[in-house]
Amino acid sequence: MAETTYDIAIIGGGPAGYTCAIRAGQFGLKVVLIEKAEKLGGTCLHVGCIPTKALLFNAEVYDHLKHAKDYGIELAGEAKLNWKTILDRKNQIVTKHTKGLDFLMRKNKVTVIPGFGRVTGPAKDGVHSIEVTDASGKTSPVKTKNVVLATGSDARMLSELTADDKILTNIEILSINAIPKSLVVIGAGAVGVEFASIFRSFGSEITLVEYLPRLVPVEDEEISKELARTFRKRGIDTHTGAKVEKVEKTKTGVKVTFTASDGKQVVKEAETVLVAVGRAPRTEGIGLEKTKITPERGFIKTNEWMQTEEPGIYAIGDIVAGLPQLAHSGSMAGMVVAAKIAGKYARPIIRQRVPACTYTEPQIGSVGLTEAQAKEAGHTPKVGKFPFTANSKASIVDSHEGFVKVVSDAKYGEILGVHIIGPQATELIAEAVTAIELEATVDDMLYMIHAHPTLAEAMLDGFGSVEGLAINV
Repeated sequence: MAETTYDIAIIGGGPAGYTCAIRAGQFGLKVVLIEKAEKLGGTCLHVGCIPTKALLFNAEVYDHLKHAKDYGIELAGEAKLNWKTILDRKNQIVTKHTKGLDFLMRKNKVTVIPGFGRVTGPAKDGVHSIEVTDASGKTSPVKTKNVVLATGSDARMLSELTADDKILTNIEILSINAIPKSLVVIGAGAVGVEFASIFRSFGSEITLVEYLPRLVPVEDEEISKELARTFRKRGIDTHTGAKVEKVEKTKTGVKVTFTASDGKQVVKEAETVLVAVGRAPRTEGIGLEKTKITPERGFIKTNEWMQTEEPGIYAIGDIVAGLPQLAHSGSMAGMVVAAKIAGKYARPIIRQRVPACTYTEPQIGSVGLTEAQAKEAGHTPKVGKFPFTANSKASIVDSHEGFVKVVSDAKYGEILGVHIIGPQATELIAEAVTAIELEATVDDMLYMIHAHPTLAEAMLDGFGSVEGLAINV
């Protein structure tokens, strides 16, 4: 029997890898997906995006129930949390979508091989060989014309610390036995602020410590200020410009010592600590040293079509240098690669057109240049802001914190960036992505009809505010 030679072999079954596999299958390519874990889905589905957002929805519902009387809803006593039920629901959602991935692999005729895949060197006569090691240690070769590396990332840990039941990463915190009475969160990027928001809603005492000068430091500065304001209003103790000196275990939990921005040393004791200081690319041991690929700090450089320095080998997802470590950017990169290999129409990813979403309360959604970045890029920015307090639907859903901020080019009116903090910001940002992708101007967006009453009307008023033409303020 002749050995199968695949058109495309993908190492890694997270959002980047499985999306690439599905799209390649849709194009009629012969596809193999190699995944070392027992289940497809990667960090995002099992210990990242999906379970975290499930908990955030629980937190949102619970926050509303605290004010049930204001909505004319009489409860027999106070609403109470059942942590086991919350975790069970989270797990059911993950299981449902894991099964969905298995179905999609079958539907699109993708061969799934369990095991750890590593490249063995350059292609020979146009064919690459991948060594796959299964759980028992047995190795077998996979032949393919093209290789896609999609091995994902791991949570970074502070030096000399090891994750356990008191020192947590995004993995451990999703399966803790009980809601902690107190939690110190180290790192105020998306992961840190999301868990701070979740557990504050659940009643935990939260201390948030960030080394950089502001929360969510990659966002527009005004977004950071607004999140800090709302977090303080919610009773979250935030410290920015703070350096963690040591984390120690105690009889009752942990003790975190850090130097505050004013130079004073602060000691915080809590039941647990969450370390959320970023993610490291998972590229060790996958055979890069046998290729022309020269990673930088573990990240792999690619061209606009995700092609690495080694012909026939592509990289997508969290391991790519210069792309944000977001599931949706990885997924799109996978679709681009599949189309390119299949000879179909595709467009490369443009970094500034990748939206960022943070599912705190209030939510954050952003795309394009911040006001500071626009100035650095040589633009003369013209900015507009519209507050959700003036949006009727925000009043209806009892969520009026935040605003829509539009950054445009003063000369031509082109929309350079949109930054939202407020209700359903992670949904509303899709309109801004479309506007920037189509190189729309403020004038274009001023005449896009938005249904009433909707949160989306805040977008219309946001664009209008650039020219002083917002209706509702």
